[in-house]
Amino acid sequence: MKIMKITALLTISIFLVAGCAGLSDTQQRTGTGAAAGAAAGAAIGSFYGSAGAGAAIGAAVGGAGGYVYDQHIKSKDKSYQSGYQAGKQGSTAK
Repeated sequence: MKIMKITALLTISIFLVAGCAGLSDTQQRTGTGAAAGAAAGAAIGSFYGSAGAGAAIGAAVGGAGGYVYDQHIKSKDKSYQSGYQAGKQGSTAK
């Protein structure tokens, strides 16, 4: 019975990872945050008798956190590219 559970978990994990291949960076980061939040919420919620509610709240908070993190990374990338282009133009003007 334990072998079947491990096999099922591995199979599900493979499908989840393969399913993320075509997602944008924003979708991947938001999904990762939601999954991590759901896992943490379920673990914390299980101590208080409601793993399902904890997982739902954790998924919402984790998804929001993943999205905010994605926007932060995009902002850094945009600033870097802007500075890079400005430096590139400045070095060719000499």
